[in-house]
Amino acid sequence: MLAFKNKRKPVGYALALAGLASVTATGEAQAHVKWFCAYDVAGQPQGLEQVLCANFEGLTVLALVCLMFGCLAEGTPLGGALLNALDRVTSRIRTDTELLVRATLGFFFVSLWDLGGIILTPELKTDVAWIPWFQLALAACLIWRRTMPLTGLGIVFLFSFATAQYGVFHLADYPIFLGVAVYLICRGLDITPFDIRPLDLVRWTAAITLMWASIEKWAYPEWTAPLLAAKPQMTLGATPELFMQAAGVIEFTLAFALLWTPLVRRTAAIILAAIFVSAVFEFGKVDAIGHSGIIVVLLAIAADDVRMAVRARHVVLAPAWYGAALAIFLFLYYAGHAALFGGLGTLPVI
Repeated sequence: MLAFKNKRKPVGYALALAGLASVTATGEAQAHVKWFCAYDVAGQPQGLEQVLCANFEGLTVLALVCLMFGCLAEGTPLGGALLNALDRVTSRIRTDTELLVRATLGFFFVSLWDLGGIILTPELKTDVAWIPWFQLALAACLIWRRTMPLTGLGIVFLFSFATAQYGVFHLADYPIFLGVAVYLICRGLDITPFDIRPLDLVRWTAAITLMWASIEKWAYPEWTAPLLAAKPQMTLGATPELFMQAAGVIEFTLAFALLWTPLVRRTAAIILAAIFVSAVFEFGKVDAIGHSGIIVVLLAIAADDVRMAVRARHVVLAPAWYGAALAIFLFLYYAGHAALFGGLGTLPVI
């Protein structure tokens, strides 16, 4: 991130901002910036020495405190009561998860056909005339359960086609499409590969997608600058640099939480779904279409009633796994970018 010009801003203000932004303003930052602003994937990202500053560390500490508190609460009677309440409230979603996924993806593909010239997401433009009709056919295959695998295979084909056009690094934003494809194939064929539930597969790819997207907020805060300039109220009085760091930490933490214990991941899924839905009201139809798939996946995760025994190690290991995930994603993003666009000699040094 850009170095802060106002060094007198205390870390405590950054911590307070993170909590407030998560419920009031982060939804607007969740609009996929590549759909609304100019971007340059090949451009040089912010140096790690600018990203890993004091405010970033303070925000991360707050995130870990919240994560550990969630783990602690889950092992108490209060946590059990919350899980029982979630089970009751989300029972209909849980019963009809597959139907909701099929209906939402049908809406998604019909919308892409209507818009035309798009491969899976709004910024992936194409002049190939048959792509919209192919996506309409994928929507039709969702009508019958037996043809769902064809839609899954079609998504894999479109993802590969877009990768050939835009490159691996650009499509690293969207592994959730592959997760959804596997979900459709497994559900249509009624199989559980390696004894792993299809919903867990799509949950992991959703987490990976959002963690990667949060790194982008730190690496390229300038992409969002036009949105923040047009909507200065989003920053809650903070500098744009501080706001983007807070938004990235919140997104990364909630995404990581999708991989953790049941109450933690279900709560994270609800918060993320609310954030994405709130962004639709601000950014309109394009945002609604683009994020419809991940919203329905998050609802399915929120409704998942699988339980597990939460032990002390889940609390103790949370900081270690969180730190490892953060380090891995930062390394993959910066090393991958350097290898593909600038040579490994351009790797940043902390």
